[in-house]
Amino acid sequence: MSSTILVVDDNKELVALLTSLFEEAGYAVVGANKGKQASDLARTTPFDLALVDVLLPDMMGYHVADALRAARPGVPLMFMSGVFKGSRHSTEALTRFPGSSYFEKPFDAKKLLDDVRALVPPTLAAPPPASSAPKPPAAPEDFDVELDIDVDAEDEQDEMELTGRIKVTGGGNITAELQGENLTAGALKGPVSGSRPVSSPAASFVGSSPSGVRGTRQGELQNNLPGLISAFYQSRETGELYCQKGKVKKVVYFEGGQPVFALSNLAADRFGQFLVRVGKIKPEQLDDVAVVAAQSKRRTGDVLVERGLLKDTERLWYVGQQVKSIIYSLFGWEEGRFVVTFREKARAESIKLDVFPGNLIIRGIKKLYKPERLARLITLEDRLIPSQHPAYQLHELQLEKWEAVLLSRIDGNRTTAELLAATPQPEHQVRGFLAAMLGVEILERREG
Repeated sequence: MSSTILVVDDNKELVALLTSLFEEAGYAVVGANKGKQASDLARTTPFDLALVDVLLPDMMGYHVADALRAARPGVPLMFMSGVFKGSRHSTEALTRFPGSSYFEKPFDAKKLLDDVRALVPPTLAAPPPASSAPKPPAAPEDFDVELDIDVDAEDEQDEMELTGRIKVTGGGNITAELQGENLTAGALKGPVSGSRPVSSPAASFVGSSPSGVRGTRQGELQNNLPGLISAFYQSRETGELYCQKGKVKKVVYFEGGQPVFALSNLAADRFGQFLVRVGKIKPEQLDDVAVVAAQSKRRTGDVLVERGLLKDTERLWYVGQQVKSIIYSLFGWEEGRFVVTFREKARAESIKLDVFPGNLIIRGIKKLYKPERLARLITLEDRLIPSQHPAYQLHELQLEKWEAVLLSRIDGNRTTAELLAATPQPEHQVRGFLAAMLGVEILERREG
């Protein structure tokens, strides 16, 4: 019989991620997003350990813990918080609930699992035979695709603005900050030119459970991308986020909670095509280079450098911008589905992006959410309030001056319509900022 863990957190994606983590380790998991829901569950559902967020939408986690201990005296308790940080808060938890543990978000998911195992073993009795043990769910078979098989976009490729600054890490833990001019990746219509790249077995977009995968979860993408990115960050998880819309498939690799690399089977996302989109090379130059690359079985980038069309010192910067553009492009998707898998190591690459997830979410929403989508997400009647459980600390986020001023005025008393009337910025910019603040959970909707 498996030990049962009760996970209580208002972030549904984090609850789902922790559920996958614990289930893969052999536990049964019950999740709740509010304190009252957890208290009600405790009276009817046996559990062996509870992991509780300190600040929940309807009550403090400590009050939830009182109810849990009343239902299950002596049950091990573990608290987590992204707001209440520092020794004083952990001391308060340990004093009120002797024997409990305290984790600050973002936390190390492996350390959390080790502490859970130390308190409660995965099974309360002898485990079932291996042949009957449940297996983690596999991703849909139709997620399997070789990323060197390019597809053309069914829709027009959106124009995208990219800042000139990127931070990357390379071999030997070398970190570099590269600065160039801001880029605009232009829109492409219809099929793109240039031959397909050389096949690379390492570039497989595999959705079934390969070796090393600790668990999977899947669902509809809709507006869940910010929550998925934040869940990786808050749990410091390592793994992959696969996204599919029609024939287009993209994967973002995370390492220790940070998005570090991305791949795509979309022809317009290929390195050569990306250089065309940002105006670095011309389409006819790419056509010529692509023929040479195919005949010599070399990478497009190598031939571009050989021809003098790309400096070797520029390649790292442009690759980083290409990866960034693939990640940002996913914010433009409303349709599609996702699969999350967890591995001990992210995909081995010579370079990895160093980008703070909170600012990635803010910029992705502001730049890629279309006005009609923003109008659906932020209605004129909405009243927003500061969140009591932000996914990130406000000082970690990059805000423009007018955004900081507007944020200081949001207290739940003004509707979106009133905020728009009081702000000189264009309506779509204001809605984009408000949607971004909801995305990083700095703001939340006032109920009632």
